Amino acid sequence: MSSTKPPTKAKTVVIGAGAVGCSVAYHLSELGAEDVVVVDQGPLPVTGGSSVHAPGIMFQTSPSKIQTKTAHYTSRLLSDAGVYDEVGGIELARSEERMDFLRRRVEWATAYGLPEPELLSPEEVTEHLPLVNEEEILGGYYSPTDGRVDGISALQWYVEHSSADFYGNVEVTDMEVTGGEIGAVVTDDGRIECDRCVIATNNWGYQTGQLAGLDLPIAPVEHQYVVTEPMEELADADSNVGENTSGLDVPGNRDIQEQMSEGPHRPVGRDQDHSLYFRTHGDAIGLGSYNHETLSVDPEAMGTNTEESQASVRGFTEEHWTKPTHRYRDKSAKQAFDELLPATADAEYAATENGIFVFTPDGMPAVGPTEVDGLWSGLAIWWTHSGGYGRIIAEWMENGVPRLPSGPVDTGGIHVRRFEPHAGEKDYFVDRGDTRYEQVYMNVEPRWQPDDHRGLRTSPFYAQQQALGAEFYQSGGWETPQWYESNADLVDRYADRIPEQDGWQGINRSAIEGAEHLHTREKVSMFDMTTFSSIMVEGDGAGEFLQRMCSNDVDIEDGQVRYSLLLNEGGNILADVTVVRLDSEEYMVTTGGGNSPGIHGGWLEDHAPETVSVTIEESARSTIGLWGPKSRLLLQRCTNADVSDEDFGYFTAKQIYVGEVPVVALRVSYVGELGWELWAPSEYGQRLWETLSEAGRDLDVRPMGGGALESMRLEKGFRLWGTDIDTDSNPYEAGLPFAVDMDTDFVGREALQAAREDGIDDRIVPLTLDDSTDVMLSGRPVMIDGEAQGYVQAGDYGYSIGESVAYTYLPDEYAEAGTSVQIRCEGETYDATVRGEPLFDAERDKILR
Repeated sequence: MSSTKPPTKAKTVVIGAGAVGCSVAYHLSELGAEDVVVVDQGPLPVTGGSSVHAPGIMFQTSPSKIQTKTAHYTSRLLSDAGVYDEVGGIELARSEERMDFLRRRVEWATAYGLPEPELLSPEEVTEHLPLVNEEEILGGYYSPTDGRVDGISALQWYVEHSSADFYGNVEVTDMEVTGGEIGAVVTDDGRIECDRCVIATNNWGYQTGQLAGLDLPIAPVEHQYVVTEPMEELADADSNVGENTSGLDVPGNRDIQEQMSEGPHRPVGRDQDHSLYFRTHGDAIGLGSYNHETLSVDPEAMGTNTEESQASVRGFTEEHWTKPTHRYRDKSAKQAFDELLPATADAEYAATENGIFVFTPDGMPAVGPTEVDGLWSGLAIWWTHSGGYGRIIAEWMENGVPRLPSGPVDTGGIHVRRFEPHAGEKDYFVDRGDTRYEQVYMNVEPRWQPDDHRGLRTSPFYAQQQALGAEFYQSGGWETPQWYESNADLVDRYADRIPEQDGWQGINRSAIEGAEHLHTREKVSMFDMTTFSSIMVEGDGAGEFLQRMCSNDVDIEDGQVRYSLLLNEGGNILADVTVVRLDSEEYMVTTGGGNSPGIHGGWLEDHAPETVSVTIEESARSTIGLWGPKSRLLLQRCTNADVSDEDFGYFTAKQIYVGEVPVVALRVSYVGELGWELWAPSEYGQRLWETLSEAGRDLDVRPMGGGALESMRLEKGFRLWGTDIDTDSNPYEAGLPFAVDMDTDFVGREALQAAREDGIDDRIVPLTLDDSTDVMLSGRPVMIDGEAQGYVQAGDYGYSIGESVAYTYLPDEYAEAGTSVQIRCEGETYDATVRGEPLFDAERDKILR
């Protein structure tokens, strides 16, 4: 730590010296990075941000693999550093629904490798937590390595063990961005020229991003915490456990921060039925609550990080503690705690506060390289995950590969560039942040959908889809039909092939999805692909550029189509793409919807030479997937072009007219049936839909939703980026060797060659259930001889093959067809068998007809 003025130049500047900024600096140091400077507007190491006022409770288990993995890494790092109290964590159930949820907790923990998770009876809970009223609970979930971090001591440890230079009481006032690149960080104590910069300001993330011209969707929200006076029931507490050994003077809210310095001597706990958590502070107890209406903070009104400017934000609002103000609950935090922990009912409070933390629109962190070259984000991260994400960011910056010591990690759900174009609008991300705050302790259903800010992005087919009774889901902000009520008549037609799905697995599903699947296999359907994106790559050297970026050989002729991958420097999958050569200097690269355009298109933009233009056409085209045995007959009725197999073969493209509509037609199919993707300018979309619908009436053409697409693509083994493949897998592990041509020179080739020579340890395989038609949910453990060897990546019912299908990665020795496994899902154990792929139409007779 330095007390002098910051330098005028540095290789790397980290803005923010809280949990994330310190972790990034520490891990950069561990990787050998030099000339790293960390600045913070507060004093060091007690900056005054959420890292020092947070209770430090760390519950590691999450339905998200990366959240669980980063939490576990953080707990091990801080435990080894001596600043973590590993007292265990117990999550309580006061309802049957919550007990079901705790069983899911065990399954997620088992799937993702947390040690010794278990369910406890009420009696076992009170053995660990004697203050809990046993009559109020049905049981608990115990994770023995959960605990609490001493935030101030942890920050001090990071500073002392990092080679970076730290400067406190330095406010960043501007960021210089020239030609799309970061050039300098301007502070109230001078300008720091730099090559790269990390934003790790969390509560102030939106404001910091604005300095660089970025609309980062970071919404601050308050929640409440109190610490009681010493209690007689805790008089036997070991006062040496977790006490603050830093010897630091603690500015700011002294009452709460001095209380924070005393560690727990019993497991940390939470009552998710009432959005509460608690931990002991020596002979006192801390009580935290989300059980109040959402208390959003204007992200532009955070002010500076001083006691005076934060007083209006963090002032304790007693009405939210004592009155049942939360719209989903009929008890106040105080009443719920009085019932659960009766000894606290009459306790006086030694300290109270409304603390602040932040949420993104989807509740996940915002991590990685931003649109500004050299500018990185490390935002919306809790203490729980801060060590892990600091390691990931540092590895990403230094080596080009986001990873933990256990291996590469999946970044699709955390990448800062995943957000849709409207996500930076303040009202939108504040409202969505409110929703994610509400969901921290909610039992969120599979396929849950928000009810606010709907209808923002709609395809040209939206009116027709509404008239057909589409059930809309959101994907990347788009309204995408999951199924159509107009197809309800098909359910009777296929009733004997559509099993019922009960319980949690059946929520937000419809039998119509299965009917649409089967109809497409027998007739013809239209699927709205407008959420999929086209990326135009044009100019002198466009072909050579794509050859360098793509893992496959894309030196193809005009009108040819080739499936390929984009890899990072570590040989792991950034995207799967379809490359279409329109002419010698013009290519169309298509990729999936959701968060793909900003991440995948951005990767190409960032690497393109000056002679090549990369244009992400996220909304410029409307696209219909026309699939099914009668798709050729229907398309031929609408065009003068020859669409016979002889003239329009599989994986070729033509620019044709469908009726009056100019279309780039690709002979490709994501469902394993004969078919085409029809890419048209958006303004022609409505006419394209009408033309195909009218021409296909006697062929019984139907619309098809996303539910049918998912089950059909799983039957064929077609991969979905962000689900089956991501930056934590390479092409050989993902079963995509045909998308790699090692005779070409592409990004990631050397790492991929080394991985192949070392041997592939894990690979993806399909499973089918032996004697059940239940749908398997993602994140559930796949067991062999009682040990978790993988987890469900994706699952659905295969209506064409009559079996429930799940995909998982397994160690190579277990990945052979015929291997028996078990899947644990919703408290049940299902027998399943590894199968060869594809499960449907292995000879490709249907797709090549």
